[in-house]
Amino acid sequence: MKKILFVCTQNRLRSPTAEKIFSNYDGIKVKSAGLDPNARTHLTLEMIKWADIIFAMEKSHQEKIKKKYQDKLKTKKLICLNIPDEYDYMQTELIEVLNEKVPKLLKVNK
Repeated sequence: MKKILFVCTQNRLRSPTAEKIFSNYDGIKVKSAGLDPNARTHLTLEMIKWADIIFAMEKSHQEKIKKKYQDKLKTKKLICLNIPDEYDYMQTELIEVLNEKVPKLLKVNK
């Protein structure tokens, strides 16, 4: 079972959408978090330790995760999806982008 963590800024739009979409996939467990202090669910060391693969929505998120948790990332995959903060929660276009990018990187089926 792969453990997947999606990270964005506020954990209100992009990462919760990804969590909802991929929570029904076989062979994976999914969580989401945000980097901002006011995020709905704030990224923690425990989440980093839990995850096998961490998907950052933007390059800036990837860099912040690397900087803060660099010594804990040695056995993890940290992948940037390059999805800008221009979508609403469960917006059709966001779902399409996630469905195009993530399954290929996970090598799993719905």
